Amino acid sequence: MDLETAELTILGRIASASNATLLCELGETGERAVYKPVRGEVPLWDFPDGTLAGREVASYRVSQALGWGLIPETVLRDGPLGPGMVQRWVAEPEAGADGPDGAPDLVDLFPLGAVPAGYRQVFTGYVEDTDAPDGIAEVALAHADDPQLRRMAVLDVLINNADRKGGHILTGPDGRVYGVDHGICLHADDKLRTVLWGWAGSAVPDELLAAVERLIAAPPDLSGLISVRERTALVDRARLLTELGRMPLPSARHPIPWPPF
Repeated sequence: MDLETAELTILGRIASASNATLLCELGETGERAVYKPVRGEVPLWDFPDGTLAGREVASYRVSQALGWGLIPETVLRDGPLGPGMVQRWVAEPEAGADGPDGAPDLVDLFPLGAVPAGYRQVFTGYVEDTDAPDGIAEVALAHADDPQLRRMAVLDVLINNADRKGGHILTGPDGRVYGVDHGICLHADDKLRTVLWGWAGSAVPDELLAAVERLIAAPPDLSGLISVRERTALVDRARLLTELGRMPLPSARHPIPWPPF
């Protein structure tokens, strides 16, 4: 059903979200969507008020311009509580559940020294563990060395994602990997915070750089969604990535969103 015109019926609120996030039905089809009205956005000190919905739509358009389809279809439209972002629903896995066939999630915590093959370690830390001698266990956060996640890591660099948590990465029923919650992206200043640092400093594959070069040559129309300065900064980040040919390293400030899940 057309996301732009379908009637939205609110089914309930997603309580875990920091901004007003409503689960809706599209018409009477049974299809679902997420609706985030602008009036429900929590003010932030570093992002202009009332701009988060537009940033979600802008991030979707960047993903589409790259040809990667990493973000579910997202539009800016009127709804039951006024203008807001509407995005096709991707069902989240059950909290704490492993992936298919008992495999770990794409982003997961592992006992230190037990990161499985095919995963890239990002950082180590401590968690409460009543079975550990001191009640604390050392763990490693790692993510799969997956080509879809690698594209997502490049996308996050381009859109300057300030909040790529593990819970913002979903595997859809079609097996594709999707990213959600892009309200605090596309700032002109460096804000990159992500759990996908496993490729930090590594060369960006040629096919991904080619997509970035196409974005530079033909940027998506983001007018009315983010400022002129932010649109310029997007292209500047894309140019820098193609010039360096490598993923950035974490900066000295906090490079991991908190909490990471």
